[in-house]
Amino acid sequence: MTDKKDENNSWLPERAHGLERLLAFAPKAGAAYAKLRNYDLGPGAHDHVSTLSPWIRHRLILEEEVVSAVLARHSFTAASKFVQEVFWRTYWKGWLELRPSVWQDYRRRLEVLFAELERDSDLRLRWEEAEGGSTGITCFDAWVEELINTGYLHNHARMWFASIWIFTLKLPWELGADFFLRNLLDGDPASNTLSWRWVAGMQTKGKTYLARAENIVKFTKNRFNPTSGLSRVANPLPGPSVPAPKAPPSNVSWDCSIPTGLLVTEEDLNPDFMLSQAPSLQAAALVRVTEYRSALDVSPKVLSFVDGALADTRSRLSSDLENVSETTRGAQAVDHVVEWTRQNGLRQLVTPYVPVGPTAEVVRVLSDKLGSHGIRLIPILRCWDEASWPYATHGFFKFRERIPKILREVNLAAAS
Repeated sequence: MTDKKDENNSWLPERAHGLERLLAFAPKAGAAYAKLRNYDLGPGAHDHVSTLSPWIRHRLILEEEVVSAVLARHSFTAASKFVQEVFWRTYWKGWLELRPSVWQDYRRRLEVLFAELERDSDLRLRWEEAEGGSTGITCFDAWVEELINTGYLHNHARMWFASIWIFTLKLPWELGADFFLRNLLDGDPASNTLSWRWVAGMQTKGKTYLARAENIVKFTKNRFNPTSGLSRVANPLPGPSVPAPKAPPSNVSWDCSIPTGLLVTEEDLNPDFMLSQAPSLQAAALVRVTEYRSALDVSPKVLSFVDGALADTRSRLSSDLENVSETTRGAQAVDHVVEWTRQNGLRQLVTPYVPVGPTAEVVRVLSDKLGSHGIRLIPILRCWDEASWPYATHGFFKFRERIPKILREVNLAAAS
């Protein structure tokens, strides 16, 4: 029997800790992962999956570092399931980057639903019961408790949870996606929004995901046995047609010789690659706008993780740059960064590319304000995203065919 770890104390938001976890898991990322990855054994017992997602989501550790460590121990064929899971996150980000209106529609719909919660007492009661883990569906309520207490859920549990939320509890999928985004340490606008859409039958038209009692029994090893109460049907939800993809982003030319500052957000907390690209880099500013994930309160565990991750990044940057600001949070961030940039005599800021989501919305406002002072904000795409996102034009299975090519483009061999 697996000894349960104290997961509350294991989510250290530091790059070094993420790398330690990666090295510990890499030997299990081959055949064992493919065989056991769908089993959710509960809090403190997620030993069959990597649980690296909070570090990868914030790029405390990089996708290519994860894949490289795994391919150093396994052939591409043996580790293909794990490598594909890493690329699912990349694919979702690329897919949404090519179709930003899907995120905008989700945000607008949430505004409508939050207003409805104020008017519709029945909807509000059912929503509060779901978020409070008091639905009477034992497995669902247990997953609520685990999510709130740890900031994490096994991927299989996330699928069951979303299906029950939508098809059994008959709650709007957007409210469920918002609940996840507020509480998951790895809450990611693309992966989260599009996964909920997929369960609801809106991402792949006509294809839904139904949580089945026998599946839950099998893959929780009898921890849960929801013999009654679950919906037996999962009819696709209506929604607008998926928009056509726009052109992928690309890097722009910029003058690396003029006084330059670095902007760091929670979207990429491993900005060392920019030091070599910008020899005129003089200072760095760190901002946290995690609270903009939702109009409702974001979990203190999530805010604490991001704060810790930013502090770890600041410590690492301080070994290369003398001027690294303290983290600025929330509504003060935009005006603070503008003033900080001007006080330091910087003529431009560079930042790792910020993908579609709430952080990008804030960065867009910042870019406009800096522009009014004649200061450019220049996003720099990583090679990983530049090589991957152009292929996120259709479904994942077409994208999957490109994985070996992408790995070659980022100098990672995909040996058979």
